[in-house]
Amino acid sequence: MTDIMFVCAHNAIRSQIAVAFFNHLKTQTGIKGVSAGITPAPEVPQFVLDTMLEVGLDLSGITPVKISPELTATVSTIITLGCSDLLTPVPGVKTADWNITFPKTVPAEDARKLRDGIEAKVKEFIAENNY
Repeated sequence: MTDIMFVCAHNAIRSQIAVAFFNHLKTQTGIKGVSAGITPAPEVPQFVLDTMLEVGLDLSGITPVKISPELTATVSTIITLGCSDLLTPVPGVKTADWNITFPKTVPAEDARKLRDGIEAKVKEFIAENNY
């Protein structure tokens, strides 16, 4: 149980960006990032797909998923991205909140700022934890 879960309210923007960067940037094998949402959106918005493609990460075909006891049983750490108040504590699982909030629709430049900010947090997290 060493996987890392990234959670945002709808598993469509922030957590999808974070998990994509985590899985792309980590160097440790045997660990992976997963993501989930409290109330999943029907799809990842096009502006997220476009913004991530700009940095070479293809999120097409990804469908938001709901956080569940079965999914949380596979992780050692849950990182919330601005929705810690919505998450029920999971016994035995470390949690952290990056307090990243973001509206559902935004101009492309704001989406890039969000993407770049999340990438920086993921890089910091990987370095601090030797992932």
